[in-house]
Amino acid sequence: MLVIFNPAAGAGRRRRLSRAIDWLCREGLPPDIAETRAPGDARRIAADAAAGGRRIIVAAGGDGTIAEVAAGIAGSAATLGILPLGTANVLAWELGLPSAPEEAAAVLAGGQRRLVWPGIITDEAGGQRLFVQMAGAGFDAAVVRDLDLGLKRRLGRTAYVIQAMREVARHPFTPIEAVIDGAPHRATSVIVTKGRLYAGRHLLAPAARPRSPGFQVALFAGTGPASIVLAGLALPLGLLPRLPGLSIRPASRISLAGAGVALQADGDPAGTLPVRIEDAPVALPVLMPARSPAR
Repeated sequence: MLVIFNPAAGAGRRRRLSRAIDWLCREGLPPDIAETRAPGDARRIAADAAAGGRRIIVAAGGDGTIAEVAAGIAGSAATLGILPLGTANVLAWELGLPSAPEEAAAVLAGGQRRLVWPGIITDEAGGQRLFVQMAGAGFDAAVVRDLDLGLKRRLGRTAYVIQAMREVARHPFTPIEAVIDGAPHRATSVIVTKGRLYAGRHLLAPAARPRSPGFQVALFAGTGPASIVLAGLALPLGLLPRLPGLSIRPASRISLAGAGVALQADGDPAGTLPVRIEDAPVALPVLMPARSPAR
């Protein structure tokens, strides 16, 4: 077992990682540790490990780290393990992974190997990026793009709230032209999701099935600050799927275009539109609890 970890993640995450490693060692399963130094390292390390025959490769971090490791092992014989150490841990909540380090380590030791189906983003130049949980264009991507990472390390989720408040006052609500399975739509923000949850454990797309091909696409039609404030109030109450001006529809292939509109993938900046989104060519094996809610 190889664990991939960003040593710059902070002392709190290091302590949680140490607790998980200690548990594995007590169970006679001491893992190797590989530390990242720069963006792209997690993917490269994971790809090299998979090519070298590693059977379980663990992403110790948040959704962005998980996506990077997943991209590295995609199409190989390796299985993805997850130690959720991030800020939102959306995928961990989606799959029912425990947040306690020792319990998460127990899933690595004895969890069930199940398949999830990632998505692939293709940009205008033909570059591709894998995502496991969701991609967003518009308001949430602008928040992610401009987020102060130092503030995020100090304040965690509160940093996103602060940045969202800053963005509300200046967001241009640029129209996004979306083509969903050949049908045209217009929105000001779009979320293409594999899972039900968003921004932590908050419900967005009840019909989403991360273990199956296809997506749920949330189209936001709001054009002013009030629409963002309303969405922010609905989110923690689980009312986002019923938000006025929001429509959610299933999709297999999505194209998004909008002049200079920001894009995020699994909570990390991912450039700007236009892009095309479709299923990855193969599913990804992931270690999950026996009673994972993911379908």
